[in-house]
Amino acid sequence: MAPMPHTRRSLLGGSLAVPLGLALSTAFAAPALAAPAGAPAFARSGRPTALWGVQSGEITSHSATVWTRSDRPARMYVETSPSESFRYGVRRHGGPFLGPATDFTGTATLRDLPPGRQIHYRVVLTDPDDSRRSGEPVRGTFRTTPVSRRGDVRFLWSGDLAGQGWGINPELGGYRVFDEMRLRDPDFFLFSGDTIYADGPIQAAVPLPDGRIWHNVTTEEKAKVAETLTEFRGNFRYNLLDRNLRDFYAQVPVLAQWDDHEVRNNWYPGQLIDDPRYTVRDVDTLAGRARQAFGEYFPVTDLRGGRAEGRMYRVLRHGPLLDVFVLDMRTYRDANSPGRQTEDAVGILGAEQLAWLKRELSRSRATWKVIAADMPLGIVVPDGAVNFEAVAQGDPGAPLGRELQIADLLRHIKHQHITGTLWLTADVHYTAANHYAPERAAFSDFAPFWEFVSGPIGAGGFPAGRLDATFGPRTAYVQSAPVANMSPAENPPYYGEVEIDGGSGELTVRLRRQGGGVLFTQVLQPGRVGQE
Repeated sequence: MAPMPHTRRSLLGGSLAVPLGLALSTAFAAPALAAPAGAPAFARSGRPTALWGVQSGEITSHSATVWTRSDRPARMYVETSPSESFRYGVRRHGGPFLGPATDFTGTATLRDLPPGRQIHYRVVLTDPDDSRRSGEPVRGTFRTTPVSRRGDVRFLWSGDLAGQGWGINPELGGYRVFDEMRLRDPDFFLFSGDTIYADGPIQAAVPLPDGRIWHNVTTEEKAKVAETLTEFRGNFRYNLLDRNLRDFYAQVPVLAQWDDHEVRNNWYPGQLIDDPRYTVRDVDTLAGRARQAFGEYFPVTDLRGGRAEGRMYRVLRHGPLLDVFVLDMRTYRDANSPGRQTEDAVGILGAEQLAWLKRELSRSRATWKVIAADMPLGIVVPDGAVNFEAVAQGDPGAPLGRELQIADLLRHIKHQHITGTLWLTADVHYTAANHYAPERAAFSDFAPFWEFVSGPIGAGGFPAGRLDATFGPRTAYVQSAPVANMSPAENPPYYGEVEIDGGSGELTVRLRRQGGGVLFTQVLQPGRVGQE
């Protein structure tokens, strides 16, 4: 099958994707944008300072992980209190030394916390040679997970930030969508991959077809594709220059997964890069550096220090109502291909991850089991003229290629009577709700289910892709850009919201858009299988 013209992926071959057919509305009309868009300078003091903010993650009923980065060598401490004013119940938790080995980042694990409570914390950095010299505390908050199902659960998800050359634009207020999402006060944010664009340089000025100029904040590390560990780290620091994002992370725990752009577009293990922008041709070398930087810049303790044994895939258990299974559809996949093989033991998950997912789904007693996939199941995503990037490969018949592994998983879910599953994803740069049903499918040995798509959170918007009929998808809703690579100014960011009622167990999915409210709503009842 010929590739779709001007797809999101086909536009990534150059150092900066050229926006196609973009005409900014008069709402974006701005005064003459002449000031250079360099990175804002943080004011340095004589004491260690957490200039890049704080994050929390890995929240359980009794523990949490808190992250920060210092501007110099420092010792990290975290103080917690049930009081926002820290007037009572203050506890100090020890943290690590922050030094150059981890790019001055670090995490502290907070233990013995009360369940189902709002926890306020402040990160304190001290001079490693003089504990009396400490920087200004940086504050954050999170809610521990409940041990009963009395309380409601709300979380958001999206992906794809700073892609296709659209970075932090000061004239538009930066990544304003994160401020909007913060006001939703979710329990956590599922960052569904492409958390950075390591293969997407950011230029200070991008000319638009109507003569206007999009201005980006720029940094040295974002001037080229990332190859060194320093450059990968700089990509994560770039996004943290935005105050909206820092304020969001201080209030909302993050559950982050990776897709391709944390390394480079459409990568798979063992790939040799044929791209003149790269001097490092071995993608596994790049992936190792990207993995280390990812572990340094998110509160994921299993990946700290670039440990090869650390797993990206994991499960977040959010009380009796919700388990979130975070997949890694990059590290273990086979090579992108036409996807017509009749046997595929590796697939997109690898045998070990598939066995883990089956086992953990079978063990789960949560009312709802969210499968967080960094790539969609039934949307055709080409990689060049003949290969395919995701699961679907355009053949509407019986499962072939990577579809065989997904068919195996869906069969397991049905035969083990696992209820309450739904899939959340991003990657394709539009939002959609797709329902999968065996009566419409070439492969029918599965129970109906929903897949909800969101994003981009801050990247180019693209037209909707076509569906592959192997698993019988039907689009209940879709909204996308009419042309390829529309800027976030013309095509505002998308994000999704999941809310679970603590009384009834009813789950509501809302597809949202920055400034536009709710686009689509789907209500699901507990115990029922894939209802439409």
